Amino acid sequence: MNARSESALRQGFVGCHDCDLVVRADTLPAHQARCPRCDAVLHARKPHSIARAWALLLAAAIMYIPANILPMTFTYALGSVQADTIMSGVIYFIHSGSWEIAAVIFIASIFVPLAKLAILVFLLVSVQLRLRWRPRDRTVLYRITELVGRWSMVDVYVVTILVALVKLGGVASIEAGPAAVFFAVVVVLTMLAAESFDPRIIWDVIEEDS
Repeated sequence: MNARSESALRQGFVGCHDCDLVVRADTLPAHQARCPRCDAVLHARKPHSIARAWALLLAAAIMYIPANILPMTFTYALGSVQADTIMSGVIYFIHSGSWEIAAVIFIASIFVPLAKLAILVFLLVSVQLRLRWRPRDRTVLYRITELVGRWSMVDVYVVTILVALVKLGGVASIEAGPAAVFFAVVVVLTMLAAESFDPRIIWDVIEEDS
């Protein structure tokens, strides 16, 4: 392996996770090295990356169940109460002809969270199994997952707007259901899981095997 294909770590450099400054490891003190620019603690790789990502990912998967089973909204109209889950809300918008809104909610609240969970599980398993399969594509997949994950909050924003707008006294009103809390927790946990995963370990496995 030539020098150009070696990682920065093998060449004696350490990158800061906060400001992205790259510094030579031999210029840093041996005990708790800190970034000379932002004073953050430097680590060659994120500590306990795989264990933390798994823990957050499993917690998100557990929270995802009540987020889809419990009601997302309660609609009070003319003395009647209607409870809607995420999927029943999608079905309602489809039947009412609002395909665009149904598509946005389905993609942001169902497809994206499930896809993000599946992709992170795949990345973690591939690293633990020391797979050499297409590391560049796996890195790009991680970057995309990290970028689009936050848009899963769209459903929570929709509920918030509806609760604020639909206040017609005794005629009709909408209140957020318990699923909104669980769903918000799922989004936060998956974002933290993606942040905990260090994509550089995908390349470390290949470099170690070489």
